[in-house]
Formats: sequence, structure tokens, C-alpha cells
Amino acid sequence: LPRLVREFVAQNNTTQIKHVIQILSQEFALSQHPHSRKGGLIGLAACSIALGKDSGLYLKELIEPVLTCFNDADSRLRYYACEALYNIVKVARGSVLPHFNVLFDGLSKLAADPDPNVKSGSELLDRLLKDIVTESNQFDLVGFIPLLRERIYSNNQYARQFIISWILVLESVPDINLLDYLPEILDGLFQILGDNSKEIRKMCEVALGEFLKEIKKNPSSVKFAEMANILVIHCQAADDLIQLTAMCWMREFIQLAGRVMLPYSSGILTAVLPCLSYDDRKKNIKEVANVCNQSLMKLVIPEDDEMDEAKPSMTIPAEPTSEESLSKPEAVTTGESQLPHHGRNELDVTALTQPLFFPCSCERIQVTLNLDGIVQVLDYHLSDTSIGMMTRIAVLKWLYHLYIKTPRKMFRHTDSLFPILLRTLSDESDEVILKDLELLAEIASSPAGQTEEAHGPSDGSDVRPGPVELHVPARAGQLSSSSTKGLECSPSTPTMNSYFYKFMINLLKRFSSERKLLETRGAFIIRQLCLLLNAENIFHSMADILLREEDLKFASTMVHTLNTILLTSSELFQLRNQLKDLKTPESRNLFCCLYRSWCHNPVTTVSLCFLTQNYKHAYDLIQKFGDLEVTVDFLTEVDKLVQLIECPIFTYLRLQLLDVKNNPYLIKALYGLLMLLPQSSAFQLLSHRLQCVPNPELMQTTDNTKPSTSFKRAAASNIDYTELLQHFEMVQNKHLEARHQRAGRAEQLDRRVVL
Repeated sequence: LPRLVREFVAQNNTTQIKHVIQILSQEFALSQHPHSRKGGLIGLAACSIALGKDSGLYLKELIEPVLTCFNDADSRLRYYACEALYNIVKVARGSVLPHFNVLFDGLSKLAADPDPNVKSGSELLDRLLKDIVTESNQFDLVGFIPLLRERIYSNNQYARQFIISWILVLESVPDINLLDYLPEILDGLFQILGDNSKEIRKMCEVALGEFLKEIKKNPSSVKFAEMANILVIHCQAADDLIQLTAMCWMREFIQLAGRVMLPYSSGILTAVLPCLSYDDRKKNIKEVANVCNQSLMKLVIPEDDEMDEAKPSMTIPAEPTSEESLSKPEAVTTGESQLPHHGRNELDVTALTQPLFFPCSCERIQVTLNLDGIVQVLDYHLSDTSIGMMTRIAVLKWLYHLYIKTPRKMFRHTDSLFPILLRTLSDESDEVILKDLELLAEIASSPAGQTEEAHGPSDGSDVRPGPVELHVPARAGQLSSSSTKGLECSPSTPTMNSYFYKFMINLLKRFSSERKLLETRGAFIIRQLCLLLNAENIFHSMADILLREEDLKFASTMVHTLNTILLTSSELFQLRNQLKDLKTPESRNLFCCLYRSWCHNPVTTVSLCFLTQNYKHAYDLIQKFGDLEVTVDFLTEVDKLVQLIECPIFTYLRLQLLDVKNNPYLIKALYGLLMLLPQSSAFQLLSHRLQCVPNPELMQTTDNTKPSTSFKRAAASNIDYTELLQHFEMVQNKHLEARHQRAGRAEQLDRRVVL
């Protein structure tokens, strides 16, 4: 047969050569008889050897029948087919490259063959084909990629090993730029990375590592945007190796591509945020996720607040803005790329991260930050009670960062974020509450909130019912007339916006509905707010709101809490000094505002008078106590006030006891408290203190030139104490009526129970 073929070649008789190949193919290689098929395969190989360099002209006719035999049920025949193809390819060398796809397809099947001999033969053929591809510069990568993309999703271990080995070979060839087509195969590579075989996982890890090195060397030619969605999905994989590898890639992408990754922020955050709460068992993933989070946050700049999202030149397909995708999160669809499926409780990542296609990453591309998707993801994670503490802290940091960098755009989302931020105040973690308070304080004090009148308090019940009875003038020149709406609660430093008052109202509502929150965290929250915002604004606004509180019992409890904070907290040192002197109109108006609300609690009202050195009025109030219902709680509060008088805060009050002549009402007020107390430890404490008051005759001095303090105070304070006293009586009458009504309802309930 070889001699005959050589003669035909010498005669250039192509017709006879094709006739010989046709006979070998049709009558032998494709025969029904197995021995005929074996003979046909041997004949085709011999024919190819005889053709030599001319075999390239007849490769289609030579290869097709051999590849057909790859599917033969007889393993021995499959081995003969593998051997025949090896000889054909060995002779043709580079001429087989136009037929590479069909050869690769056949080899990928033999790689998973159950017969070890067939598999061994296929490996020899595979190495030969790899050598040919490596030494050639005519490989058709564009034509091969669709086949590679299809085969890469095979679940067979040997087929996966075969695919990875070829990717490594193609990656090593200098003339073949596989990086351009990485988006086509990246998802499949990550799926192979989850294979049960350690060897395959290691090979895939090496291949991905090589790709990442190439990306770092040539970032300008990388299609970052086309691979972002793939990484987002695999960053949420259940397999630790897949998740860690994808997260490492994401870290490099954010650092290399920069703002090109911004349109994918919502998807990236969906993947990264949960990882921040991982324990030490996934420490590596947690650390890389933290770097991703920090790097992504740095990409948001103040200019994003100025960019017009409607400009055509800046419009880039990004996250959807519909609220329905948040309220009804759907699972990620697998589609043709066979991406991993996610549970119902996860956000629809593919919906949040629509693919982008950039001409070249090295070009400067104007990227518009679309906050809708980002805020949607942050809101979702903050609302999820199963999310870990570190994730919640990261969400709050993100929101704070966005309000700092893009306040104008963020205030469009404030109404939707406000309820969840208020609920977060009930969090178990102090650190979460601190971050939440920082965010709420920024919202309440941001200048952007003053100009967003259309986005002010939307809840009709939260709108301020009216101005305070005692008008408090704002400092001239600090605010224009158009921006003072809703700011009456900011007496001396009116820097708050319309959300400040809404915040105070909702905070008090939350304290009212969650008494445990008030008891355990109330003081902590208010003290932190006094550090973050202006303490005078906070106390003035809360007093103003409590003045209209219908739940009198809560009003009394809240006033007691505020009073304790006012008298004991180091954060309020400056405010105490301001109230103690009452030198300015602002301080006197603040006192009047506090006094009206403090009237909900008689003992706190007296303590406020002691703080402000209104001793005569304190004495007048104590005289009214005889008309009140003296309960155990009332006496307990008097007991606490006596203990408080012995604290450092009231050092000035105790020293004023030395000046008996100028402070007679102070002594009378203290004696009044003494007469209210039963024979208790507090009674003994106050009694001993009053016994130390010196004889006024012994304390007389010859220097009468200095005017008395009480005279100066009377001249300086233009306060109508008679009207304040009447207000106190009116509030206490309301409390008395409320107690009688509660007692009546309780009695009726008892009767029903008996009946």
C-alpha cells in the first residue's frame, strides 16, 4: 500500500490517491466488521506515512474516519484509532492546525476514556499536538475559543485535567494572547477549581495564578469590566478555595482598574460585606475582603456628587434602581455560562451588576457613580438580622462615607434609610450603635440637608407641631431666612438641618416604644449624641418635644433620664456651666424651655433650679410638694437628689451655704427636702450637712462693698418665675388626673377578672 501510494504521488495522480483513501475509509475503517475497521485504520496511517509532506492535502479525508472510530464500543479499536491518528499527525505536523478543533474535540473524549491503554495512547497524541501548537505561529485561537468555552464546563475529572493542561500550554506560547479571551473561560476555570481532585485543583490554581501575573504585567489590555460579574458570583462560593481565589482577583481588579469597577460596586459589596464577619477559620478570606472593601470605598470621590447621571457621555449600564429587586430578591440565574446558583435570601447579583464593555481599560473613561444599587445593597445587609457585627459596622461606615463624599445624592435616599438607622440603635453591639449615631449625626448636621427641602421629613406625624412658647432668637447672620425652617430647636448654634428635629422625634418615639432600650442604652445614646452634635440643640429639642408628649409617664421617665445625664455626664460640662450662670439670653431661654418639660417630674425640676442657682424658685416649688401625691418613687427621687447634692457637681452649692445672708432660700429649700424625707440614710446625710451651716452672725464681714450674688442674679435674669410656677402646677395636675385614670382602669380590670 505505501509503495502504491508513493507511485501515485510521483505521478501526481491525486485522483487515485483519493480513491485509495476512500476505499480504506468506506470499505474498511467504517466497515461493520471490527477486523476490517482495524485494517482500515492501519491502512490510513500507512497511506499518510507514504504521502509524507503531501499528506496535508488529504488530511480531511484521512482524519474523519479515524475520529469516527474514537466512538467505537471496542476499546481495542479505539486504541488503533488513536495510534493511526498519532501517525497521521506526526507526518502532517503543522498542516493539521486547520483541523485542530475536531482533533481537540476527539482528544477531549479520549482523555476521559475508561480503558487505560486508550487513555495512554491519547496522552501520547495529546503531547504531540501540544508540541505542534507550541512551535507554530498559525494557531487559530479565535476559532478555538468557542470549543474551549464549551468543553471547560465538563464535570469529568480527566476531561478537566485535559482542558487545564491545554490552557497552560496556550498561556505559555508567546504568540498566543489568551488573556484577550479570559472572560470567555474564567467562569469555567473557577468551577474546575472546586474539583474533588487535589491535583486538578492545583493545576487550575497554577493556571489562574499565571493569568493573574499576566494581568498585573499588562493591565491596559485587560477587559476588567467583562470579568467583574464572574468574580462577584464566585466571591460568594461555598468552596473556600474558590472564594479566596476570587476575592484575591477582586482585590487586584479594584486596585488595577480603579474607577472602572465602580459600576459594579453593588455586586462587589454583596459579595464582600458578609465575608467581613467571618471567624478565624476563614481569616484569609476575611482579610482580603477587608482590603477589597477599603479599596472600593476610596474610589468614591466628591466629584461623584457633582456628576449628572443623565448626561449621555457618562451613561454606563450599571445597577438597576428599582426598589422591587430589593423587596423581592431573586436567585442568580445560571444561563449558558452555568454560573453557580444562589439561595433565595441573597440579592440578585447579576441584576445589580450588568456587564459593561469598554474599548480599552487604559483609556480614561468617565464613570458615573450610581448610588441606587449601592444603597440598596447596604440597606439590605443592615436590615438582615443574621448579618454579623463587623458587616453591620462596615455598612454604616460605607453610608457615612457616602454622606461625606456625595451628600447631595445621598439625601435622596435619606427617607428610606432613616427607619432602619433608627432600628439599628437597638443593636446589641456598642460599636455598631456608635457608628450608627455618627451616621445619624452627620445626616442631622449636613449642610446638604438644609437645601433639600423637598426631601425633608416625609412623615406627617413627625412634622413639628409649632414653635416653642418662648421664642429663642438665632444668632444673626448664621442662617439665611430660607434655611431656618424647622430649625427653631437650635437656639444658640443653629447648624442643624430639617432631619435633626425628625431624628429627635423618632428617637424619643423609639425610647417610648422600647423602654428596655431607654433603660439600658438611653443614657449612652444621648451622651454620644452630645459629643457628636451640639448638646444645647439636643436638650432644647427634646425638651420641646416632651412638652407635647401625651404619654405623661414616659415624659416623666425621659425627663428624669435627661436630667441625670445633664447633672452627671462629663460631656455636658460646658452646658452645665452655661445654665449655672444664665448670663446670656440664649442660656435663659434654654432654662425656660428645659423647665417647662422638667415639670413632668417635680424632683428633677428642683434639681434644675439648684443647677441654675434659682434657689428661691426651688423653695417655692418644694412648698407646692405638699399638694402632690407623695409616692415611694417620689421619695426615692428625693433620696437620689440628696445623694447628688453631695457629689462634686454641686460643690459650688455647698460652698454657698457659707454665705447664709445671701442664700437664705437655698437653706430653706434644703430644709424643705429634709422635711419631705422619712428617717432614712438620706435624711441623716442632709441633716448632717445642714448642721454644718454656720451662724450668720459669726460669718459677718466688714467688707460690704461687694454686691450680693442674689442681687446680681435677680438683675440679670428677666424670667417670669410666677408664670413658670403656674406651668408647674398645671403639669402636675395633668399627671394627677392621668394617675387616677390609670388606677380606675386597673380597678375595672380587677372587677372583670373577679366576675
